[in-house]
This record gives sequence, C-alpha cells and structure tokens, in this order.
Amino acid sequence: PLVTITVAEYSSRPISVAGAVKEPLTFQASAPVTLLEAITRAGGLTPVAGSEILVSKTQTAPGGQPASLMQRISVKALIDGTDPEANLRLTGGEEVRVPEAGKVFVVGNVKKPGAFTVGDGSETSVLKMLAMAEGLAPFAGKQAYIYRREASGTKNEIPIELSRIMDRRAPDAPLLANDVLYVPDSRNRRL
Repeated sequence: PLVTITVAEYSSRPISVAGAVKEPLTFQASAPVTLLEAITRAGGLTPVAGSEILVSKTQTAPGGQPASLMQRISVKALIDGTDPEANLRLTGGEEVRVPEAGKVFVVGNVKKPGAFTVGDGSETSVLKMLAMAEGLAPFAGKQAYIYRREASGTKNEIPIELSRIMDRRAPDAPLLANDVLYVPDSRNRRL
C-alpha cells in the first residue's frame, strides 16, 4: 500500500531571543532547548550586554487568566556554569531578553570624553569614570556636575567638588546608569 502523510498543522512553540544579542531571532522549539542553546542560536551576546538575562513566559493563573512569569538569570552564572539551574530548559512560548548594560556619560574637560559601561553593579563612582576618561584635561575646573534624571522624571544637577575628592578630603561621589558627569572649563586657569 502507498501511504501519504501531510501535516495539517504544527503546534506552535516559538522561542524569541532579543536585545543585546548578535542576531535576534524567533525559532520553533521542536524539542526542549536550554537557555544557553537559545542564546547560541542568536549568535551569542554582544559586548554591550548587561549582567542579567530576562526570561518571561505566559502561563494560565488559577483563575483562568493569563499571567506572566519572569525570571532573572545572571550572565556570569550561566556562562561560567557555576549554577546549573541558571541554564533553564525552554519548551516553547518563552521570550528571552538581554538588556544592554547601563552607561555613564563623561563630557567636558577630560582627556577622552565618551559613554562608559557601568560594570556588574548598577553603581560606579566619579573617580572610576575619570580614570576611564583618562583623567582631567589641563584646564578642568575644580567643580563638576552630575546631571541625573530621577524615576519621577525630574532632572537633578548635583555639584561635585572635584578638587576635594582628588585630594581625598571628600568621599568619592556615586554615579548611576544614565548619569552625565560634566567637568566644566576653568576660566581662571585658562587665562
């Protein structure tokens, strides 16, 4: 006998990988896939990837309503393999998002102004950012400013006594992701 089988419909089990990966994609999970395999299919992480991966899945809550479940996975634990539970088993319907790491912007009288990535923690300091900007330029002022946008949407301008911090007479000031550190010109020094 001659038998022909035609698949009328596939059970859709998509897994989406987006964010700071080299090739964002959506693929069908024909079998269970690990989180590391899904990121590998997306070409791996980019250099600007943050320290966490967000995995979300929609499930049915006890009341019959759809509820979203989100897990935060440490990139370090996943890549180093120190925590076997970090390499989640994905069965389909998951969204994997890799947020970019936060940046601090350094402008004004520094040798190398630019945007610098905030490390594993969400906080850095003025001295660390000045070191990344290769130090102060010759005509830098004694006072700097941190421009910060608060969660409420308001903007703050925080004056910083650079000369006191550099002389270790004042504590180093903390910087958060998306802060702008501005080192103005010293007109007296330039004259």
